[in-house]
Amino acid sequence: CETCSKEEAKYRCPRCMKYSCSLLCVKKHKLALSCNGVRDKTAFISVNEFTDLNLLSDYRFLEDVGRTADAAARHCIVHSPATKRLLYCLRNKARGCNIELKTLPVGFTKRRENSTTFNSMENKFYWHLKLVFPHCHAEYTLKGVPDDKTLADILKPYIDPMESDPVVCQRLKIYTASPQSDVRILMKIENRSRNSVRYNELDASRSLLDNLKGKVIIEYPTLFVVLKTLKNDMVVLGQDGSEPAENSDSESSSLSSVEEGEIRDSS
Repeated sequence: CETCSKEEAKYRCPRCMKYSCSLLCVKKHKLALSCNGVRDKTAFISVNEFTDLNLLSDYRFLEDVGRTADAAARHCIVHSPATKRLLYCLRNKARGCNIELKTLPVGFTKRRENSTTFNSMENKFYWHLKLVFPHCHAEYTLKGVPDDKTLADILKPYIDPMESDPVVCQRLKIYTASPQSDVRILMKIENRSRNSVRYNELDASRSLLDNLKGKVIIEYPTLFVVLKTLKNDMVVLGQDGSEPAENSDSESSSLSSVEEGEIRDSS
């Protein structure tokens, strides 16, 4: 058992592959690693490791996607003029800020979660934002984050040893114990293949809006907070030696079929 290291393991978590000996240890490992115990159906598998079971799993996954898309297409909110106007307004305002904002159809998790709004009186976005701390397996969701707030100020309640909540500070002690100069903020570049994932490094001293300019965002930004001193698998574009850094024009590519249909409907 990888939790208590005392008893013989009887179970293996489908999500993180950790071995456990009992229900108590299963619950402990889920709490410690923020693991939901659900197998990741979209995890990348190399061709050499691909089996008939993986093929069957992919087939069932596509069936589930088809059912979900069909249910979403029948949802009354999809055809609501007010909803279409709101999404069109958000995308239009984002385009004016040099941000390519893409929205998903109703039924997708990110569409349901997204609480991003635009205040016309203040001419300001209030973003739905997700912070991911990979070294501690922790995620936090922020709502109503003004676009003129710097990334350093956004992170203070989480990694600043003086201003962070004691519970959060304890969970993120790897970050709070490290100097601020070691903290890197990354954002995944959208519209790349699964085996060629790259990240853009953001500037903590600049505002959220400045960092999002020239980027492609699907529903809302997700920021990954990593430490330079700790090993991670996130490759920053232009720093891996295999390809040059992209500009904002080359980052965007054609929309997926579901996004194209949704935007045509909204327009």
